[in-house]
Amino acid sequence: MKRLLAGGLLGRLPGWFFFCVVCASCAVMQTAPSQGEESYIVVDFHSKKILSQKDSARKRQVASLSKVATAMVVLDWADLTKTDLGTWIQVPVSVAQMGGANPLSLVPGDEIKIRDALYSAIIGSDNASAQTLATHVGSSFAQRQGRPGDPVEVFVAQMNALAKTNGCISTRFTNPHGLDHLRPVPYSTAADMARLTIYAMSKASFRYYCSQPERKLSIRRAGQEQRFLVKNTNKLLGIEGIDGVKTGMTSKAGQCLITSSTKRASVIDLDEERKMIIPHRLVCVVLGSSNRFDQSLALLRGGWPAYDAWYAAGRPVATAEELLSTQPPAQ
Repeated sequence: MKRLLAGGLLGRLPGWFFFCVVCASCAVMQTAPSQGEESYIVVDFHSKKILSQKDSARKRQVASLSKVATAMVVLDWADLTKTDLGTWIQVPVSVAQMGGANPLSLVPGDEIKIRDALYSAIIGSDNASAQTLATHVGSSFAQRQGRPGDPVEVFVAQMNALAKTNGCISTRFTNPHGLDHLRPVPYSTAADMARLTIYAMSKASFRYYCSQPERKLSIRRAGQEQRFLVKNTNKLLGIEGIDGVKTGMTSKAGQCLITSSTKRASVIDLDEERKMIIPHRLVCVVLGSSNRFDQSLALLRGGWPAYDAWYAAGRPVATAEELLSTQPPAQ
């Protein structure tokens, strides 16, 4: 069978960002996928070589893993608009009707910096901060598009645009936080969440956010500033090179976890003056687990020997299916 070097199949779009008008409620799955055993995938970040997987294309709920997409829409928007992440934004009224994690005890009318809301959403899995970010950034999108309507729906359309542009063909976000008790029910797959994670972890800003074990954050309430210490919900952070990425859990989704693990880069001498540095990073996504931390650690411990053996053999790829495609679907 014809062998291809993995490096020849690594083409990526330079960026996904565009202002689109997408109906946030169209083509949404109306019923939740059935519960059952976990889905997972372990993939090399750089080559996209799939090292192990199980039911990685199965649609299911992903809970707060959705916030990877939320954070990247915000960060890309801030880059595009040159927005200072230290800008204070207001917590919307819609937060009062939400449930789930709210480590800063945010209530409508509070103010929080964009940067602190990102930290709280990523490391504290904060639903209220995710909703606040979506409302603010969605309003900006709506103004630029000249499109009136719910700013959160406009923001979620951008989340889905981001997913599609990174090759996610089985993902539909319906909110910025991942709660799945209301219809339409959001869904994704282990493979699609790996695709989004590869995009997110290619950005230094996101890598920094998700790698923080804890962070002191501030909010303003009735003119008074209050301080909070938010700790990362990822218990594997710092173990065996793990530097992220995101936890998630609901009754429908079960225990979900994205992990990223790195090890020392390889240095190859090209000649007397030039060297080539080859970084090494694995991404692991586990959905619907009953023990996400132990399972993810075990998968990474199995993934590294598989990667090392593949790398030592010259990174052969017999078929394109051995690589996780991150290209958008053909129109």
